[in-house]
Amino acid sequence: MSETAESSSDIGISSLIKRLGILLLLSLSVGILGRIYVFDPLQSVASGVFVGIILGTLFFWNFRLAIAFIGLAVLICSHSLSIPSFVQSAALEVILFLVGMMIIVGALRDLGFFTWVVQLIVSMPNISARRFMAATATASALLACAVDEVTSIIFVSTLIFQVCDRLKLSPAPYVIMAVLATNVGSAGTMMGNPVGIYIGTKAHLTFEDFMIWAFPCMLVCLFLTELFCFFYFRKDLDEFDRRLKDRLSRDLGLAPKVQVPYRQGLALLLLTIAFIASHHQIESRLGLDTNSILLIAPLVCAGVIMIIKRDRARHYVEHEVDWWTLLFFMLLFAVAGTLEHTGVTRVMAHGFSKVCGHDLNTLVPMILSISALGSAFVDNVIFVAAFCPVIEELSKSVNVFPLWWALLFGACFGGNITMIGSTANIVALGMLERKSHLHVSFFYWLKLGFLSSLIALIGAWLMLSAMTPFMPAGKSANAKIQESQVHEKTLPGAGTEP
Repeated sequence: MSETAESSSDIGISSLIKRLGILLLLSLSVGILGRIYVFDPLQSVASGVFVGIILGTLFFWNFRLAIAFIGLAVLICSHSLSIPSFVQSAALEVILFLVGMMIIVGALRDLGFFTWVVQLIVSMPNISARRFMAATATASALLACAVDEVTSIIFVSTLIFQVCDRLKLSPAPYVIMAVLATNVGSAGTMMGNPVGIYIGTKAHLTFEDFMIWAFPCMLVCLFLTELFCFFYFRKDLDEFDRRLKDRLSRDLGLAPKVQVPYRQGLALLLLTIAFIASHHQIESRLGLDTNSILLIAPLVCAGVIMIIKRDRARHYVEHEVDWWTLLFFMLLFAVAGTLEHTGVTRVMAHGFSKVCGHDLNTLVPMILSISALGSAFVDNVIFVAAFCPVIEELSKSVNVFPLWWALLFGACFGGNITMIGSTANIVALGMLERKSHLHVSFFYWLKLGFLSSLIALIGAWLMLSAMTPFMPAGKSANAKIQESQVHEKTLPGAGTEP
């Protein structure tokens, strides 16, 4: 027994040493080769550290925050990053937005909102396998739009486990369908995925912009994803119908029905969304910077919640907010900002333009493909944080408005390609293993996820191609109008007669 334990320990240490060696070798290689061919010394350090953090996230997931700390220290000590630049690049506005939304989600959970959504699905009339999964997948996507993908998949998966347990079915196909829909749905609004609010902040996109350009595209891609899932899992759905018919013939339901006092939770969610949706009008009236109200709206709602439910306020802040992940995001954004400050992104944008040119018909599918593949194997926040400055640099020579949406859809839809492509995937698979003792193999998911993502990406490409002629040039039209209004108010003598 002791010899076996010692042997496995040696294997574990040996594996860690190998991965650490690969990390250091590749990071140093990127820095050294970059210095030889294209980069100056600061750019070499910045690119090497960024690659090191990406590899550290892949190889040492549990130590990703520690690796980000060390990487930040290297950047500061090498003069690649200054403290003011760190504060500027850390995207604190995005972090605070996510803090507010996490507190709101905690309150919604307490108020029974998610349980009410589950009960609505269970209580559907004339229920069948395809009706059930269409409602479940759509609810997953819309919940991801309104709150976040992880909260959505937790509650929807819980419903699926209950139903499959009563029908004596394997929950794996149905959970996978819900996950695929959740990742697609997370691209519908700024609130569904951290990359949405990050891209919105960088591109000066408003909530209205997302509702006009992203949400309809998401609905089309969601419809295509559901059709694909119904075809791919048709045998499982037919078996679901057979089991369901037998159960209903015995006057048995799918899950216990309970009365949930949902009104307060529904009111809270609607008020939060209304506040966020009206941010552009409020900013225009008050002469504020673009997205300033958008970013504080969740904090205002969270503050009101913490006053009303003061006995739960500390719980919301300490247990509902994922400080570990948020701190990692903040350091990641700062390190990605270093690439911009040192000029690495300018070199990348030049190379990207050299390969792809300046034709939107080429750039849009290229960015969709690159961001999808990148997000399949690397956390999509990491990829987007690195790629946003490249698009900003491209704005000097091309209308980047369609490119922001291509980056968003690629990053969100690409999460479906692999098991580790999104947090929702990891959470759902963890629930499958814990509750049903089922393991989904990497290659099984890869085949299914790749086909699903390919269909969704083709749908996004066609939608973007159709919408591009109607899109404003450069940033959002709303942002431009607002900036001009603010500018007019600050002109000497503005508002006075000559």
